Amino acid sequence: MKINHVIRTLVLSDFFVNAGFSIFAPIFAIFVTKQIGGGTIEVVGFAAAIVQIAKISLEIPIARFLDKNHGEYDDFYSLIFGSFLIAMVPFMYLIATEIKHVYVISAIYGAGIAFVVPPWYAIFSRHLDKLNESFEWSLDSIAIGLAGAGAAAVGGILAQKFGFNFVFIVGGIFAIFGGLNQIKIYKDLRAKVGRGQVMPQPDK
Repeated sequence: MKINHVIRTLVLSDFFVNAGFSIFAPIFAIFVTKQIGGGTIEVVGFAAAIVQIAKISLEIPIARFLDKNHGEYDDFYSLIFGSFLIAMVPFMYLIATEIKHVYVISAIYGAGIAFVVPPWYAIFSRHLDKLNESFEWSLDSIAIGLAGAGAAAVGGILAQKFGFNFVFIVGGIFAIFGGLNQIKIYKDLRAKVGRGQVMPQPDK
């Protein structure tokens, strides 16, 4: 079964970005309570809430703006910009020392997600191979699951052996690779897509 270049690239990118964040997910609460001045489990909860608040506040306006153009290049630039914000998050934790730092980083993370999710879904949906839609969505779901399970297990081991900073650096490198990998789809994008047209033409 042949899977087109856009779908392969986006699935692989999703794998690495999710692996990057899953690798420090198991130790994040411990990091906040032990390394951040005044950090508590309550702070961890508020940080998670801030991520979602930032995401939901920006996601619809960004999606509406991208839909006005009916082309894929603005989607691409939003995708890359958001991926850059997301990839910077693990490195920001290297210099975080106060609760406010955690909250600001969480807001940046949420903003990055808001810039990534609408264009990612739009591009992925338009480039699905006809009659393989369920299979290709499942591929992405499996990639996320494998990344989450494997990286989370490895992250705990690495944190125990090498400390928090090492885990954040590894996570950041994974996220950067996943984001940069998306640049490869640029040549497959289309300047114009008909309104309401989910699948323009099959990809080569």
